[in-house]
Amino acid sequence: MKRILVLGFILALVFGLSACQGDDQFNLDNETQLIVGMEAAYAPFNWSTADTNDYTVPLDDQPGFYVDGYDVVMAQQIADALGLELVVRAIDWLGLIPALTVGEIDVIIAGMTPTAERAQTVAFSNEYFRSEQVMVVSTNGDYVDATSLADFSGAKIVAQEGTIQDTLIDQIPGVLHQTTLNSYSALSIALSSGTVDGFVAELPVAQGLAASNSNFSIIVFADGQGFTIDDEEVIVSVALRQEDINLLSAVNAALASISTQTRNDYMEAALLRQPQE
Repeated sequence: MKRILVLGFILALVFGLSACQGDDQFNLDNETQLIVGMEAAYAPFNWSTADTNDYTVPLDDQPGFYVDGYDVVMAQQIADALGLELVVRAIDWLGLIPALTVGEIDVIIAGMTPTAERAQTVAFSNEYFRSEQVMVVSTNGDYVDATSLADFSGAKIVAQEGTIQDTLIDQIPGVLHQTTLNSYSALSIALSSGTVDGFVAELPVAQGLAASNSNFSIIVFADGQGFTIDDEEVIVSVALRQEDINLLSAVNAALASISTQTRNDYMEAALLRQPQE
């Protein structure tokens, strides 16, 4: 009898927890908005602007400012597929996951790689873009002709705080690993001023920076000459709360309807729209 009572209590507890988890989930039937967090400072994935076009979305609680970029287009596609109004909030990079976990936003669409460390806190969708990691250097600097990581021995290299790019720097033999900076604007200033010799970035971001600054050049490494990179380090995914199982399924279904060619077209268009020098 005791065993039966204990089993009954355990089953009741399990079903009770399941019901609570269900209640806590993002309700696709009742919600009217999809609140997306991004930096709005990571072109061509996302950037803020005072101008409007067919792709911009107003920044929440920032009258007169809008957000544009690849992430915005993908967010709009997802929101449309879910039948929800897209709302975008600009949040500093390191504040994105905390904002998600406390419910300030519903998802993160911000060029975020689905690392194992982050996956301990949040859930990730299937990939929505695949890129590669490159080096951005000064066109007139000592490293513009570099072709391998070994060529950067003794160089002062930096990356953005809290990113996969910072973890890659130590693969460079003899590198002078610099203290991280909090934005790509800060990275660009450091490179322009000569404080650093280069910084690591995703290729689309590097292309955007080089397009807007003629003093920047991109080093794309041949196979075997660049970073050793896991699959998680070349893809970006949507981040969600771990309990939002139904929303994750819906986001993945929406992504599955967007072909690789269409995604590449979106990125090329974002590169052309992003702010220029």
